[in-house]
Amino acid sequence: MVRRIRKAVWSRSFQRVLKTMTRTAMRVGTTALRESLRAAPLAGSRVTAKKVRAPSANWTTGLAIGTAGPRRYRLYKPPGVRRNESLPLLVMLHGCGQDAEALADSSRMNTIAARERFFVLYPEQDRLSNVHGCWNWYDTRTGRAQAETHSISAAIEQVCQLQAVDRRRIALAGISAGAGMAVLLATQHPERFRAIAMHSGIAPGVAHSSASAIKAMFGKSVTTSPLPAIAADVRLPALLVIHGAADHLVAPGNGAEAAMRWGERVGATASPPRRVQRGNRYAAMVTDYRKNGRLIATLCAVERLGHAWSGGAAGHAYSDPKGPDASRMIWAFIARQFARAAD
Repeated sequence: MVRRIRKAVWSRSFQRVLKTMTRTAMRVGTTALRESLRAAPLAGSRVTAKKVRAPSANWTTGLAIGTAGPRRYRLYKPPGVRRNESLPLLVMLHGCGQDAEALADSSRMNTIAARERFFVLYPEQDRLSNVHGCWNWYDTRTGRAQAETHSISAAIEQVCQLQAVDRRRIALAGISAGAGMAVLLATQHPERFRAIAMHSGIAPGVAHSSASAIKAMFGKSVTTSPLPAIAADVRLPALLVIHGAADHLVAPGNGAEAAMRWGERVGATASPPRRVQRGNRYAAMVTDYRKNGRLIATLCAVERLGHAWSGGAAGHAYSDPKGPDASRMIWAFIARQFARAAD
């Protein structure tokens, strides 16, 4: 009897603590959202007034708690998901000066998700963790980067538990700081992801502090350090790199280095670059890295593209509609990796 009473008291105490943590997390998330609306856009970019979305069953807000604290996220759910249906999940990580809605609007990935039927998860950085909304992907020495990957993983796990997600078909994509965080996540948990796409980002292992990250952004990194320590028998997910050849914020050489490092780890061979252009969109130089016929990495260097989502919606910061459609390229790349994994 005494044991049952103690257990009941402990259970009620735990529930009170959990409720307090949730209320605190909600307050932090609200503060982060207010501050994100004050964030200054990239100089010289066109920005439309921020639209407030009407509540929708297909576009919801959630909150997950990891070692870095509460993690606010947005989730897009394609219409008409059936009980016996299990759908892929794409995790999208925004860049500095953005939030989940901004990336969703500029990339228009939800439109593709509705057509191809997959979930899209948009974790959101807390402005209390970084005033500019940047993921702290480079801060591995202090452990802050690892804590943020843990909170993103907590959001992924929460969505997997609450939605009809096929855990065998999960992929990552990110732009700028979000790209850096995506490759860090992939190297920490390679078994969890089938594919990864980094847009306008920096190779893993290049930076370990804000100073080294800034040097890398401007192409001053000459380090030859390998990828973060990964067991030799672990297979990394296939990597798609998209980078603007006219990117003056994150030097184009970073994209080439990321693809090269991914390929070098397994001794992949680079194909001769091929020039691809569709209609009046910017042309791109595409290089594949393969090992024994298996695609390890693809580099897509887009001519005339700056630090912006290629083929993104017009009128948004970090978005250039004249480039080839990065969202379509990313999903096509990911879908091929899902199909190969099923063979």
